[in-house]
Amino acid sequence: MSNINKPSGWRKASAGLATAEQLAQAGERVAVPKTRAFVAVKRVGAHIGLKAGDMMLLDTLGAFTRAQDWEEGRRPIVWASNAYLMEQTGFSLSALKRHARRLAEAGAIAFQDSPNGKRWGRRNADGVIIEAYGFDLSPLSARVEEFEQLHAELQAERALCQRLKRQITVARRMIRARIEAATSGALRGPWAQFTGAFEDLLGRLPRRNEASERLMRLLTWFKELQGRVEAAYLKATQPAEVVDNTSESTEQVSIKTQDMDPSGAISDPHILITNQLIPVTCNSSEKEDAAGVVPNAPPEEQVDRGLEDWVAGVRKKRAALDLPVVMQACPEFASWARNMGGYLKDWGDLHRVAGQLRPMIGISEHAWNVAQEQLGTQVATAALVLVFEKHSAGEVVSPGGYLRGMVEKAGAGELHLERSFFGRLSGVAA
Repeated sequence: MSNINKPSGWRKASAGLATAEQLAQAGERVAVPKTRAFVAVKRVGAHIGLKAGDMMLLDTLGAFTRAQDWEEGRRPIVWASNAYLMEQTGFSLSALKRHARRLAEAGAIAFQDSPNGKRWGRRNADGVIIEAYGFDLSPLSARVEEFEQLHAELQAERALCQRLKRQITVARRMIRARIEAATSGALRGPWAQFTGAFEDLLGRLPRRNEASERLMRLLTWFKELQGRVEAAYLKATQPAEVVDNTSESTEQVSIKTQDMDPSGAISDPHILITNQLIPVTCNSSEKEDAAGVVPNAPPEEQVDRGLEDWVAGVRKKRAALDLPVVMQACPEFASWARNMGGYLKDWGDLHRVAGQLRPMIGISEHAWNVAQEQLGTQVATAALVLVFEKHSAGEVVSPGGYLRGMVEKAGAGELHLERSFFGRLSGVAA
């Protein structure tokens, strides 16, 4: 083996080449299957600075090696000529040397030069390399665990960025919807200032991939603005009699909204609770039995209890779904619904708005009609509300397929919507 502190042959020495030789020596002491080594390096190649041409040359070199070359105590060395490598890759001689150098500097291969600078090697009768000079792929064996760990970290970062982007998108939609509803309804409030701040944040959105730290900061800013917009909207729309009867003032709601942790889940929009509860009444002609709908608990008990105690109580009594339950369990849908339809007084209003919001999540008119025919109008409406909420939260990728699956479950007597709504409501109460 050549001295790592001196030039290898006539090649100009560098810190990268010295490190590559050290990695080659470490790789000789471990046994790593060739497939595992190449899968690991390909997954992180771009991240460690390798280009497509580098990976093509690495693939070409790897094709010359055999399984026994990757066993412990051996080195997978390739002594193919420049002419052959140029023929296989289509590279010019200068390009070939450039890609080989980049692979070595990145620590993917090492150079094992002969005294006269020529590449050559020989194997014994069993195919084991006895002596060889050329491109040494042993660094891949030494770094396979490093590459696999890096790949796991990159995947986690990518998933975090996608989650943050979804949360930013939800916050953007909520802010835009509130501002548009307020301005179109001529509500009192600093909507011009909110619009300016919103446009400024939109201008800061990344045009390409960004690290999660920057996305986290952006989400924090959007959430802070959303809290202020929600508080102003609530103050401008809440009826006077409701303000007098609520236990928390608008100022308290505003403070709570601003104090929410912006790095956590999307904050839930305020749901107006009134004394008028509109239950889903049983109707045998609408197949509501498939959804597990049962009689409703007394309205006065629902109003007097705290939300968390009430959820526990209605679960114990197997209460039916009513309009406030649906709206409170699905705050994202509730926000969009009120922006489009104003105050929803009954299930007829909710059905109408649900039909208007249906195209927004990509559910076809055919799938919607089938759901209404098979489930009945009210149960189908509740099902669509649930699908909308889950899609907005990133829990459902194909809303149309999910709705069709709910219809199939109802046909088999396995659809229990109340469990889903009360489960989500418990999460809100917590």
